[in-house]
Order: sequence, then structure tokens, then C-alpha cells
Amino acid sequence: MPARPSRPTIDPLRAPGQLASFVVAPVRRRLADELTQMVVGDNAPVRTAVEAPEDDGLFGPDSVTWRIHADAAMFAGGVRALMLQTMHPLAMAGVAQHSNYRRDPLGRLANTATWVGTVTYGSTRQATESIEVVRRVHERVVGTAPDGRPYAANDPHLLTWVHHTLVDSFLRAYHRYGAGSLTPAEADRYVDEQAVVIDLFGGEPAARSVAELRDWFHAERPELRATRETGDAIRFLLLPPLPIPARGPYAVVAAAAVTMLPRWVRRQLWLPVLPAVEPLVVRPAATALTRTLDWVMTAAREAGEADRATAA
Repeated sequence: MPARPSRPTIDPLRAPGQLASFVVAPVRRRLADELTQMVVGDNAPVRTAVEAPEDDGLFGPDSVTWRIHADAAMFAGGVRALMLQTMHPLAMAGVAQHSNYRRDPLGRLANTATWVGTVTYGSTRQATESIEVVRRVHERVVGTAPDGRPYAANDPHLLTWVHHTLVDSFLRAYHRYGAGSLTPAEADRYVDEQAVVIDLFGGEPAARSVAELRDWFHAERPELRATRETGDAIRFLLLPPLPIPARGPYAVVAAAAVTMLPRWVRRQLWLPVLPAVEPLVVRPAATALTRTLDWVMTAAREAGEADRATAA
């Protein structure tokens, strides 16, 4: 007679917690699967350990980069970076004339998230190949901006502009919404670690500290202004055609991104923030959402590690 399958045992002293775990775990895993599908689609980044366990890639597990990029504050930081990038007329012209973000916003999100994940966590070969793929795509992104100036996506200055907006935005988002905290030395270390990416892209010399990053943006400000294409992109970023369940959480992320923009940028974009709204409404809502996303993302990472262990 075949043995009956064993049932999970319940410890009477821990029954409430165990019961909650049995009920919540499948829901958490489903949310993790849906979030992963929406953010990276079928292009889940390959972790270093899969290809070369002895190769920690460009940064490694002891880096500040791994700590920041594993936090859900990256969502708000990423949207903030996109909003800030629209303020450079030449960079915005390239996006307006060549990007498919309006036709396929989730596809663009998936490709961007996969790229960041691969460069952050992939092996050295995976990271450098991913950067080279983007450089080859950029070769076709050339043209003339509405003001008559030529642009090229592989222009070292434009590459450095995009790089610095990402570094600044991810760092600011982690400071405000991250699960941990950074010392000034750790913040400088993050900026310094990230410089290797723009070096591989062939950009201009990157900032190596928070102070250098701040000075770089100060020097860049005369080049920045809102254009008609900027307004179109900002309206899209505020109200993208997302699936209905994602619209509420995204509205919180977008609001958090807006409040982290420099005041002069918000003035040019006509995005005023009332003094009490950020601390009393946006920050509590965005903090709660970020912690929830961290909880879901942890389930996704655990599931991925379990799947890889099973495959091995």
C-alpha cells in the first residue's frame, strides 16, 4: 500500500505565524512573478554565479553598487533619471526621433532593467558585452535637433550626461527611500564605482565623488532647458499606458521622482510641489510602496536562487 504523502506539521506555539506563511507565500510568489514579468519581461538578467562563480563582475557583492541596485528605491530613481535626462535638448532630440518608448513602454522598460541588472550583477564578460551592444545600437542614433545642432548618441558628453543622471538619481532615491543608509564615504564610493561603466562606454572622465558629481551638474546647467519634446516626454512619464493594476503604484513612484528633481527643473516643467505634500503624503506613500516592493523582490530573488539550485 503506497505511503500517504506527509502533511506539513504545525507547531501549536507558532501556529499563527506558520498559517500566515502558508497563506501569504503563494501570493507573494505570484506578485514576484508578475513584477518580474512586467519589469524585465522574458529577459531576466543572468547572475554572475550562473556563468562564472569566480567572477564577481564589475562590482562584486561587497560593493555599494550591489547594495543600492538591489533596493526597490531604484524604481523611483529610474523615473527621476528619465525625467532629468529630458532637460538636455540634444539627448531629448535623440529620444524623440529614435526611441519607441511610446509604442512599447514596457518593452523599453524590460530592456533597460535587463541592461542595468546585467551590468550590475553579470560577469565581466556579460557586462562588457552588454555595454558594447548598446554602443552598436547608438551608432544609428544620429540626427539634427530642432535647434539645428547635430547630435549622436555615442557622443562622449551625452553618454556622460546620461550616466551622471542615473548615478545621481539612484543615489538620491536610496538616501530617501532605501532600506539602509549610507555614510558620506559610502556615497562617494558608489559614485567612484559607477565610473567604470562610463569608462567602458568611452565617455568623458566621470565624477568620482558626490562633490565632483554636484560640481559637474552645476557646470552643465547652462546647457539644460525644457523643449517641446521635453514636455511630451514628461507627460508620457507621468501617465504612461500601463496595465490598470500597475497605475496606482506607478503614480506613487512618479510623484516620488518629481519631488526629488531640482527645484529649477520642476519650475521649468511646471511640476510644482506644495510644501506639505512631499513630507506628509508622497514620502510616506512612497516609503510604504518601496518596502512592499522590496518584500516582493526578495521573494523573486529567493525563487530564482532555488530554481538555479534545482537546475544544478
